[in-house]
Amino acid sequence: MTLDIPRIEQLVQDGVRDRVYPGAVWAVGNASGTTASGAVGLLDPTRPREPMRLDTVFDIASLTKIVAVWAVIGTLVEKGKLQLHTPLGTFWAEATGHPLGQVTTHELLTHTAGLPLRANLKNLYGTDPQDIRDGVLHETLHRAPSEAVEYTDRAALILGYLAEYLAGQPLDVLAASRIWEPLGMTETRFGPMPADTIARCAPTELDEETGTHLKGTAHDFSARLLGGTCGIAGAFSTLPDLIRFLQHMLAPTQAAFGPAWIADSLRIRTGELTPSRGLFWHPAPGTDLREDVWVHYGFTGTGMWISPKQQRWAALLTNKLYFTREREPLTTLRNTFRGAVMRVAD
Repeated sequence: MTLDIPRIEQLVQDGVRDRVYPGAVWAVGNASGTTASGAVGLLDPTRPREPMRLDTVFDIASLTKIVAVWAVIGTLVEKGKLQLHTPLGTFWAEATGHPLGQVTTHELLTHTAGLPLRANLKNLYGTDPQDIRDGVLHETLHRAPSEAVEYTDRAALILGYLAEYLAGQPLDVLAASRIWEPLGMTETRFGPMPADTIARCAPTELDEETGTHLKGTAHDFSARLLGGTCGIAGAFSTLPDLIRFLQHMLAPTQAAFGPAWIADSLRIRTGELTPSRGLFWHPAPGTDLREDVWVHYGFTGTGMWISPKQQRWAALLTNKLYFTREREPLTTLRNTFRGAVMRVAD
């Protein structure tokens, strides 16, 4: 497939024109590097002299689930520290004797664990981090495990807690030492961001308390409630760093998670249940298994695609949350972008 770069550039620029987002950065490439990339629009609509840049720092929202939780869990599995199909209650004291004890890591990664769908941690458990942890780990299940695929942020939060238990270190330390530093992702970290970096951060949602848009502080309330670091969201990154991550997925080394974890994750793991899921990754909307295109999105307007079969990756990072929580305009643009950068099966 030959990339139609002018078409891609126009598509991303149209998102600025139509106020889908203030600005965006994008890139397409393979295991060797970047084939094409670009930046459009503004960092902040109130500051027209500051364009969006390729090194803009984004609140990547749920991409945290991939670049931190999924990746760290992969290192634990590959080192034999964690078995995907072993019930949590058989080795994790915090889960033993509670409904979560019957759930497996595989079910968490495929969103088939039957976890409660409610997500407002403060309303449910208060503001103390230990009370939140106890509440999440001891909550009654919504349904029996492996009955249905139901996306919930709780799966990533629990997996983050599990990684911390097995490795004996906080999630931010694990992600940095096992994934980000080995891959050269020097600008990826959990927020809040340091003062000298905030100027390069893309602002997101309007904070009603301050009357200003969040910048350098996670939009996700759960992440803020837990001090900035949690499995749900809270990480910040740049396009160059995410390119390094995606390149590693096509040409993995010994630096972080390896090819077995990638291959196991990028295949259907939910049988006849729908919607189909791999391990945290899922088939891109509008594609089929012949195309082998997998995707993960972030609520702030971020997205990454990977296709081992096509040996291609793509990323589109926006701060669409600056304007609205409405999903449809960006969903349509994302699907069109994917069609422009990935081969579609006949």
